[in-house]
Amino acid sequence: MHNAIYWIELIAFIIALLALSLGVTRILGTIRLPAGAVVVVTGGSRGLGLAIASRFAKSHPVRLVLTSRHMDELEQAKTTLLARHPHLKPEDIHLVAADLAQPTECQRLIADSLACFGRIDVLINNAAIIEVGPAELLPATSFEQAMQINFFAAFHTTWAALPHLLKQQPLVGSRRAAIVNIASIGGKMAVPHMLPYTAAKFALVGFSEGLHTELHAKDVLVTTVCPGLMRTGGEAHAKFVGNVEAERRWFMFAATKPVITTTATHAANKIYRAIELNRAEITITPQAWFAARIAGLMPETIQFANALTNRFILPKAPVDD
Repeated sequence: MHNAIYWIELIAFIIALLALSLGVTRILGTIRLPAGAVVVVTGGSRGLGLAIASRFAKSHPVRLVLTSRHMDELEQAKTTLLARHPHLKPEDIHLVAADLAQPTECQRLIADSLACFGRIDVLINNAAIIEVGPAELLPATSFEQAMQINFFAAFHTTWAALPHLLKQQPLVGSRRAAIVNIASIGGKMAVPHMLPYTAAKFALVGFSEGLHTELHAKDVLVTTVCPGLMRTGGEAHAKFVGNVEAERRWFMFAATKPVITTTATHAANKIYRAIELNRAEITITPQAWFAARIAGLMPETIQFANALTNRFILPKAPVDD
């Protein structure tokens, strides 16, 4: 009995020591983003992208590059940021209207950013689309479009920027740049009725995690962000198939309820802090943190639970007579 207590106490002490060491390492390894840093945000005209841009501008002067498909939305975002942060000047915000489903547009975004500001200190791959409905009703084009935006846009934008990031001189410390890939808890566990989205986010998580391991020694930080449900306004732009009204109802309920979701502002704060602390990966919301670990430890259990959700809660696909 005494031996068992001894080993339990020893294990608890080792765990506490490791936790303390990790905390100290993160504190000592904190890198404050210097004034004048250049931050590129895809999907930056609204929702989480705009919240991230605002968070970076909050503490000190930065230079922002925002991109989305629509220039009118980008102009509105610029107006919002200038009103919210009086220390920013109009020339601190550069807007690039681009369709990142096209690799050449990703390359143009990076070339335009470098031509304007000369460097990129933080690249945030945030652009995404969502389509909701039963798998059997989704055409192959739904998967192709999801991959183009949710994975390949991040890939091609990163690949266009990477040669420059690897050779530019750090503004402070040893870190040359940071790349932040906004994935999803849907990249850790398959979410029923969102198969194109979750397949693309799984690809993004794998790419991001692998890139972190390869660029760590080259002083380029890669951070994978896996948020849970967020109230970003992006749900209003989702597409639905099948029983459209029923699909919209469950999705809107899940995406807008305060108890089970977080705000874009809270998520932006977490992402900003993760970059300061050189984090490899973060989840956002307690539910996402728990779900990611259950999916990793008990993948069959999480699939069984999601299968029950799909069978008894989510809308059925319409049946042709």
